Amino acid sequence: MSNHLNTSAMASNTTLNHTSTNDSLTIASTPVTLSLTTSTTTVTTTPFNSTTAGPGFWPSLLDKIPLPRWAIYAIIALILLVILICVLCCCVKCCCKGKKKKKKKSDQKISLKGINGTTTTALVQPETEDVEYGSADKRRGKLLYSLEYNAARSEMGVGIKEASELKAMDHGGTSDPYVKVYILPSKSKTFETKVFRKTLNPVFNEYFKYQISQKELGESTLVMQVYDFNRFSKHDVIGELRLELSTVDWNHVMEEWRDLSEPSKHEQEHLGEICFSLRYVPTASKLTVVILEAKNLKKMDHGGYSDPYVKVQLILEQRKWKKKKTSVKKQTLNPYFNESFTFDVSFEQIQKVQVVISVWDHDKMSRNDAIGKIFLGCDATGNQLRHWADMLSNPRRPVAQWHTLLSADQVDSTLALKHTLRIPFTNKTF
Repeated sequence: MSNHLNTSAMASNTTLNHTSTNDSLTIASTPVTLSLTTSTTTVTTTPFNSTTAGPGFWPSLLDKIPLPRWAIYAIIALILLVILICVLCCCVKCCCKGKKKKKKKSDQKISLKGINGTTTTALVQPETEDVEYGSADKRRGKLLYSLEYNAARSEMGVGIKEASELKAMDHGGTSDPYVKVYILPSKSKTFETKVFRKTLNPVFNEYFKYQISQKELGESTLVMQVYDFNRFSKHDVIGELRLELSTVDWNHVMEEWRDLSEPSKHEQEHLGEICFSLRYVPTASKLTVVILEAKNLKKMDHGGYSDPYVKVQLILEQRKWKKKKTSVKKQTLNPYFNESFTFDVSFEQIQKVQVVISVWDHDKMSRNDAIGKIFLGCDATGNQLRHWADMLSNPRRPVAQWHTLLSADQVDSTLALKHTLRIPFTNKTF
C-alpha cells in the first residue's frame, strides 16, 4: 500500500512539474506529497489556463501596442472625431455651393419692370464676354479736376479735386487710390497725389504747376491716371483721362467731372520694376540701401536679354556725391541681387540728399546703356516720397518696396544736376 502511495506521489510530482511551465503559481502553492485526487484536480485546471493565454483578436492586438489602454482609447476617439469633422465640413461646403449657385441664378434674372413691350433687346441677357468688355458694369469711376493757364508766367495749373465711384481693385471691395499727372509727349515732370487707404471716393484737393509755353500747349496732351497702390507688387491702373490741351478754352478756369476710361495700350514702353529696401540709423548716421531684385526689364541685347546691374548714387545739393554698384547678372530680365550698400549720411544731410537707383545694361564692346531710373528723397513725389517718408518714420527698420522704373531723361531733367568741370593737374606742381 505504501508503495502504491509513493508511486502516486511521484506521478503527481511529475504532473506538477510538467504544468509548472504554464503556471508558476500552481507549483508554489501545491505540496509535493499530494494524493491522486489532488493531482487529478490540478490536471483538470490546466485547460482553463490554456484558454486565458489565447484571447480574442482585438484584445491581443491592443496588448501588442506599448501604450496604456486609456491612451489607446483616447487616440481612437480623436481619430473618429477628426473624421466626423471632415465629413461635416464637406457637407457644409456642398450646401454653400448649392446656395451660391441658386443665388447667382436669382441675381441674373432680369427685372421686367419699366421695360416697354416694343423693346426686344432689353429682354436679352448679355453674354459673359459682353459684360466684361462692353457693359456699364465695367465703370471705372469719375474724376473731378481743374485747369488754368497763366500766360504771363507760361504756367499751367492742374488741380486734382476728388474721385467718385472708383472701381474696387482689392479683395475687400475697396482700393487705395492715388492720381499720377504728366504731360505728353515730353513727360518731363510727373506729379502724384497722396494715397488714400481703402476708399472708392477719395478727396485729394492737390494742385500742381507746369512750366509750359503757349506753343507747347497746342502740341501736348495732359494725362491723369488713377492708380491702386500696392506695396509689394505692381500698382494697378484703375482708369485715366487724356485731354488734348489744344482743345481747352484758356480764357477762364475750367473745372469738370469726367468719366475715367480704360488706360491706353499705347503708353510709353515698360522699362521694368525694381525692389529695394531703405534703412536709416540716426544715431550712427548710416543709410543702408539693399538692392533685392528687378523684374520685367527692357530687352537691350539682340538675343532678347540684358546684362543688368544696379547703380546706387547719392545726390547732395544737385551734385553727385557718392556711388556704388552691384555685380552684373548675365542674360536675364529678372535679376536677383540681394546686395547691401551702406553710406555715411548725417541727420542734416538726410533731409537734403537724393538717392538715385538706376538699372544699366552692361556691354563689353560699347558704352553701357541705362534701362531706367528712380530717385527718392524729400524732393521726390508720389510713391518715391512715400517710401522715403516710411524710412524716416521707422528708424533702424528696413522698409522694402517695389518701384516702376522711369526713363533716364525724365529723372535727370527732374533732378537738374549741376555738372562740375574737372580741370586736370590742379593739384600738381611743375
